[in-house]
Amino acid sequence: MTSENNSLPLNLQEVDKTTGEVVKLDVNSTSTVQPVALMRLGLFVPTLKSTSRSKANRKNVTDATEELVQLSIAKSEGYTDVKITGSRLDMDTDFKVWLGIIRSMSEYGVKSDTLELSFVEFVKMCGFDSRRSNKKMRDRISNSLFKLASVTLKFQSETKGWTTHLVQSAYYDINEDIVEIKAEPKLFELYHMDRRVLLRLKAIDALQRKESAQALYTYIESLPQNPAPISMKRMRDRLNLTSNVYTQNHTVRKAMEQLRDIGYLDYTEFKRGRATYFSVHYRNPKLISGTVKVPRKEEEEKAPEQNYDEVIKALKAAGIDPQKLAEALSAMKPEKMPIAFDPPPTQAATTSGSLPACFGNCSRASRPTTDWNSATIIGKGCGPTTEPMA
Repeated sequence: MTSENNSLPLNLQEVDKTTGEVVKLDVNSTSTVQPVALMRLGLFVPTLKSTSRSKANRKNVTDATEELVQLSIAKSEGYTDVKITGSRLDMDTDFKVWLGIIRSMSEYGVKSDTLELSFVEFVKMCGFDSRRSNKKMRDRISNSLFKLASVTLKFQSETKGWTTHLVQSAYYDINEDIVEIKAEPKLFELYHMDRRVLLRLKAIDALQRKESAQALYTYIESLPQNPAPISMKRMRDRLNLTSNVYTQNHTVRKAMEQLRDIGYLDYTEFKRGRATYFSVHYRNPKLISGTVKVPRKEEEEKAPEQNYDEVIKALKAAGIDPQKLAEALSAMKPEKMPIAFDPPPTQAATTSGSLPACFGNCSRASRPTTDWNSATIIGKGCGPTTEPMA
């Protein structure tokens, strides 16, 4: 159900560039609408493995200037430096809870910038099994809401600054079965900008517990049509890993292979100088099965049929008897045949005004070989690469 007093600050409509019609972008269990900026930034990233270099609730600092400086708050106030700091948000839980917030706002609406719904329903909006609404699930969602609320966005210039959060606050009460989330209207201006992406969730579901592949999916899907090659460094930055570069490169390659395995994309990895790049050939977010059609090259024009009367005249002008030449070619062993010709028939035959039968096979040779002239006739051989016959 959707609230009648919907003051939702999300713009979930766009104009179809082909037809000019206004199209509603559906936010449901199979798709979500996300700002391109948030998908390209290293905001939602893989869970770090338990090592000495990875600690629980590790703090992240992400330079978001390039993506978020377009916000009106940044333009109007002259902010030139935008950073996102706070807890590291993972793909396994935090991203799903964020999707649940957006879907809840879409379906229930907000009142006074506040979203309110039952805890059980919110669990369902996040894509979790509502029947598993036990203490473990409650703790999981509670921790995620805390982390989302702790993420800080800092807008700064040389003389002033402004600080806000991904969500202003989050409150829940299990006994009362209620969840309240207060949104930041200025931040949700991201949904009014042109740069949004309809993100299909089928690939996310197909990549359970493969968070690196999930994170790269959200990034690659936010790229424009026919994207330019993506550098390995850009991929590493998007995953925001802390291991050595060699291990990070391995993680990126494995994630790309997993995306190809589920049928989402095909790509080529190549070198440009010392840098490694990935060229994405196609994307298939709906994971529609079937072979992707590769454009076929136009068939090469067939060489025009040889005028055999002219060939016969040329042979005679060179003092060569076409009949004897045909008989000699017929007698040759296949391994001694000119490389551009098929083996001749076992018996040569001629008719008035036509070339001996063996020359029918010559027509299948490449164009340079079938352009006969006296310079290609050496002794009893024929063709520019033919060895003298025994």
